[in-house]
Amino acid sequence: MSDDGNGGRKNLRMPDEDEVFATVTDMLGANRVKVRCADGKERTARIPGKMQKRIWIREDDVVLVSPWDWQDEKADITWRYEKSDADQLRDEGHIR
Repeated sequence: MSDDGNGGRKNLRMPDEDEVFATVTDMLGANRVKVRCADGKERTARIPGKMQKRIWIREDDVVLVSPWDWQDEKADITWRYEKSDADQLRDEGHIR
């Protein structure tokens, strides 16, 4: 085993200026999910074609979403965190 000195911490993808953390609350079907964003808003998020059937998204997953400019109540999912990565984000205080 190699010890990199940082206690097992991984460098995770953080949100860009137009992205926010979100938690999947409900699966709607037709590649749509309901998410609760870190800015306090509930949005309907779309799973883009490049993620379909490659990355499986389930309820309670932590994701990054990019809200639409023209409809703030909708967004696109840009990234899904693994469970261990989401736990690290919670431990570091980035999400609740």
